[in-house]
Amino acid sequence: ASRSGAPASFARRGEGAAVVPTTVRRREGGARPAARLHFDAVILLVRIDNRLLHGQILETWAPRLHIGRVVVADDEAAASALARCAMTLCLPPELRAEVRPVGEVDFKDLAASPVPTLLLLRDVAALARAVERGLTPDVARRINLGNVHYAPGRRPVTPSVYLEAGEVQKLQELAALGFEVEARAVPTDPPLGAGALAEKYAAAGPGR
Repeated sequence: ASRSGAPASFARRGEGAAVVPTTVRRREGGARPAARLHFDAVILLVRIDNRLLHGQILETWAPRLHIGRVVVADDEAAASALARCAMTLCLPPELRAEVRPVGEVDFKDLAASPVPTLLLLRDVAALARAVERGLTPDVARRINLGNVHYAPGRRPVTPSVYLEAGEVQKLQELAALGFEVEARAVPTDPPLGAGALAEKYAAAGPGR
């Protein structure tokens, strides 16, 4: 573990893929490589990213974690055919993607599936809604903040993550519940845990 309390790296874990209903994919019946490793939750990573599904995730996180399915839980994207098309246009053939409103995602059902899954949420507010609807450390332990854009009142905690005071507090609460909270854009970046994020936020100070 790092000094911040976040894991220094993610285990490279995977499972055989299964047919998933209501899925956008480039080819039916794609299968994962034969190697199989066991793990205790199939939602391998919850990623907070204003950009949702994009190249950084497809080129780094998906292969690193042997992801078989990406679930984008976002009300705005789910309501836009254009957004859904843009996010799923360039998927590799073995990767499935689903775009759903946050309120329609059954997180326990995702975790019960044999398909290794990455869950994408737009911001910390959406994460809080997901937790209210049943996202617990038992089904998805790791929360990764990858891209949270600047807005008035936010302070930088990493080059790509800007947080406000309420979001920092919420992340501390989630860490206390048993989630492993960290910030890093790609797997090779050093992770910052929940405690380090609070320290970075305080050090940034108003107007910095």
